Amino acid sequence: MKKNYFLSFFLITLLSTAAFAQKLNTDLFKKMKARSIGPAVMSGRITAVDAVWENPNIIYAASASGGVWKSENGGTKWQPIFDDMPLQNIGSIAIQQSNPSVVWVGTGEGNPRNSINLGAGIYKSLDGGKTWKLMGLEKTRNIHRILIDPTNPNVIYAGVIGNPYAEQQERGVYKTTDGGETWQRVLFTNEKSGVADMIMDAKNPNKLFVAMWQHKRTAWDFKSGGEGSGLYVTYDAGKNWKKLSKTDGLPEGDYGRIGLASCRSYPNRVYALIEATKNGLYRSDDGGMKWEKVNEDPKDVTNRPFYFNDILCDPKNENRLYSLYQVISVSEDGGKSFKTTATFDQAHADHHAIWIHPEDNNFIINGNDGGVSISRDRGKTWTFAEALPLGQFYHVNVDNEIPYNIYGGLQDNGSWQGPAYTWKEGGIRNYSWLSVNGGDGFDVMPDPEDARYGYAMSQGGFLGRYDTKTGQSTMIRPPQVDIKSRLRFNWNAAIAQDPFEKGTIYYGSQFVHKSQNKGLTWDIISPDLTINNPEQQKQDQSGGLSLDITSAENHNTILTLAPSQKERGVLWAGTDDGNVQLTRDFGKNWSNLTSKIRNFPKEGWICQIQASKYNAGEAFVTVNNYRQGDFAPYVFRTKDFGQNWERIVDENKVRGYALCFLQDPTTPNLMFCGTEHGLWVSVDEAKTWTQWKAGLPSVSTMDLTIQEREADLVVGTFGRALYVLDDIRPLRKVAQASTKVLDQKLIAFDSPDAYLVEFSTQIGYNTIGDGMYEGENRAAGARISYFVNVPKKEDKKDVSTPKTPSIKYDTVYAKIYDEVGKQIRTLFSVPDTSGMQRITWNLTEKGIRYPNAQKPKKGAAEPSGINVLPGKYKVVLSFGDQKDSTYINVKPDPRYNFDRSAEVAKRDIYERLKVNVAKLTEATDRLTEANDVTEKLLNQIKDSEGKEMEDFRKQIKAVQDTIKAKKELIVAKPLEKQGYGRPYRVTPLTKAQELMMYLGNRQSSPSKTESIILEQFDGLTRESIAKINSFFASNWVDFRKKVESMKLSMFKDYEMIR
Repeated sequence: MKKNYFLSFFLITLLSTAAFAQKLNTDLFKKMKARSIGPAVMSGRITAVDAVWENPNIIYAASASGGVWKSENGGTKWQPIFDDMPLQNIGSIAIQQSNPSVVWVGTGEGNPRNSINLGAGIYKSLDGGKTWKLMGLEKTRNIHRILIDPTNPNVIYAGVIGNPYAEQQERGVYKTTDGGETWQRVLFTNEKSGVADMIMDAKNPNKLFVAMWQHKRTAWDFKSGGEGSGLYVTYDAGKNWKKLSKTDGLPEGDYGRIGLASCRSYPNRVYALIEATKNGLYRSDDGGMKWEKVNEDPKDVTNRPFYFNDILCDPKNENRLYSLYQVISVSEDGGKSFKTTATFDQAHADHHAIWIHPEDNNFIINGNDGGVSISRDRGKTWTFAEALPLGQFYHVNVDNEIPYNIYGGLQDNGSWQGPAYTWKEGGIRNYSWLSVNGGDGFDVMPDPEDARYGYAMSQGGFLGRYDTKTGQSTMIRPPQVDIKSRLRFNWNAAIAQDPFEKGTIYYGSQFVHKSQNKGLTWDIISPDLTINNPEQQKQDQSGGLSLDITSAENHNTILTLAPSQKERGVLWAGTDDGNVQLTRDFGKNWSNLTSKIRNFPKEGWICQIQASKYNAGEAFVTVNNYRQGDFAPYVFRTKDFGQNWERIVDENKVRGYALCFLQDPTTPNLMFCGTEHGLWVSVDEAKTWTQWKAGLPSVSTMDLTIQEREADLVVGTFGRALYVLDDIRPLRKVAQASTKVLDQKLIAFDSPDAYLVEFSTQIGYNTIGDGMYEGENRAAGARISYFVNVPKKEDKKDVSTPKTPSIKYDTVYAKIYDEVGKQIRTLFSVPDTSGMQRITWNLTEKGIRYPNAQKPKKGAAEPSGINVLPGKYKVVLSFGDQKDSTYINVKPDPRYNFDRSAEVAKRDIYERLKVNVAKLTEATDRLTEANDVTEKLLNQIKDSEGKEMEDFRKQIKAVQDTIKAKKELIVAKPLEKQGYGRPYRVTPLTKAQELMMYLGNRQSSPSKTESIILEQFDGLTRESIAKINSFFASNWVDFRKKVESMKLSMFKDYEMIR
């Protein structure tokens, strides 16, 4: 009988895949939230702003790739309100002013630069942004303008600019008359043209002007202008359109981008800022019938119309016109002349959005590449909204400092260094961030030998070596080989550190450059590794009607370099035109491996190659192809130096084109992928993927790295700055053991090291108000992570056998033991749901209750005592009858030279203090109980009459006065009059508190001062206890006899406090 080997192989493969494919349920990790750490100091690109006319303190700001933000206090505080939506790329926003709870948002930005973020439809909120509903237009990609008919809020116009990288039918003006339920395209010119601007006549909502713009972007070129461009007007709400032309006073020839404005108080005044063969500002004084050119001065007319070409007329003065470009300028004479009203010092450069209150034209809100700026005096002064973390990071890196720093470069906002967490009270403030390089920022790479130094670049390959101490940066970009040759550096060039030689770095143009002296000199170690297509190298002609030569379109360049971490001489290179190159002999020979990769997109953008930490021949190649209209994600893997490849990420596994990939350095099954729509995680070696949403919106995730000492995943987003997913050891555990491990009732995960540090106050500020940004800081102490399966309510008690006592599964206890096995602390948590949980231990032993503290109620947390000593501590977790354990290494503050003998001496004093405090607390508890007895006695005899009872009441009152006086021997007398504070009195308690203040933060051995205070405390304690013992041995005994002789008894016996 002939065997079917193919069928057998297929079944084995199918079974093994089923056995090992374990998709992670991230709902079980909701409490393992990523921290948003900012920074917000540089904010990010704003594409649209709007505010409520009747209450302009309510402001909405739309970010190019950071979602929608709302302020209800004039821009002081902001909240993200779009985070639950499937993407964060926003192009337009509009409030229905007749009912400001209704807000419309168009996704996909309308400024088609090389780093544009695309959208997927239009959204509507009926409750001021609390909830949103997708209302269609998903295929339009980019919606640049939204207009609402003020007389009929069911009529909305969407100005679709479309995808600049691809021709498409879904462009032009779309209209709904039923509140977004259905849409009709009412203006279309061609598949290359979309809406650059759209305005509505303030007194006639049926009259609209629309600027159509033909433009096309490729990875290597941008063209503005063409037959599809033009200025159109409709008088019947879009049924019919007229294209305005030379006969109407407009320029002849092709148009590019056009910006439009009309005056609310005088709508016959209309302006058009037209990109043409000769750019100019045109004005109409008869509602658009006739036009005249009023300005063509290059200093007044925008020089980069593809990126900013917006104008806005003052709603109360038709002659006042604002123009947005690198700065904001204003004309007071109808556009004939302009002066700057927002300089580079007053507001970030590159302006895209402006709003002016229709009644108070002093109130202006501006959106630019650096966030939101607000003026209350018509542009004389500006306030920066510093609480909007919208940074667009291209790359992230980390160092090994404690606390460690994060490095990264941002679109139009330079390169920065800042802390992943701080040992300061409060959050991570903007001042904590240090600028290490200017321009558009990209990769920043700290020197592995000394984090004071590092490498940072700006656009077009300008590379510097910086010094964080002095602020100096030295240019080290590789020079031309000769004066005739030209190096081609990408907008976002490639740099890499050699893992074996700390002084060796690699840099990419069309060649691989190698420096063995930290950038002082360079050698070229490769031929041109790109396809070297001359037709893709005409960047000096890019722009169309208006040249725009900034290196943004530089092409046929190396985008990524990845030296092997396992074998010297192995180096991978990826280009922006689809070449995967490899050398295994230090650059002597190179192999182009692209043809070996099945389903590789032709000339795809290879944004990242990651060399494996496990095998020399293993690498991961991340490719995206949206610049050619292909939105599929691509990540390929090889294990044999590129001879064979496997696609491990596709559109069936993740959502959004791929931007980065990361394999965990200790657990190979654990993988991460960043896409245009979020962070994805796999625990089964890329067989299945799940989006990580805990603390992280569906934002463009550009780069990932892991701080290996602390097992933190650092996420660099292109729109929401930086996130840190602290301690991914729980994910490692799941990846190592498969998701079936989560079927257990209790799992204790490995714990990170904990440091005995005191948090200091912040620098420069005390009370900060509500406007200052604070990134989420890491909690102090030790983090104890565990997983628990909480039974359903009816199953919380295991009652399977009547004779067996029921087991309660409701509380998780964490018992902490020192190195000799002594239990020093018990913590507990009551989990409300199944999943990963965390308990924080503040690194103290169980403390004692002080005399001025109430007796704890059942289930109350233990008081904290003195800090533990550095060492290894065992944590035993229990949940019902389930137990598991982990260990915590407690380390001293690295900022000090730890003196163990000093700490032991402090603890000796504390132990003496603790013994006497316990006596004092017992004494005050007895006095409190005694006073309770007297109160009960008074209550019993409250209705009794006669002289004997009256005398007895006086006796009780006298006893109460004595009890009060005895208490005041320990606890200071409270104020008897209204007011604040209390006079200082020397008591055992005040001396105990004083002693702890001295001991608390001392880094050296206790001094004579502490000995003096301790002796004073001991003496006061002996004296107080003696007097209280005397009271209970005599006064209280006599009083008890009196009470019992009256047949009233409610006493308990006390022994002497010793």
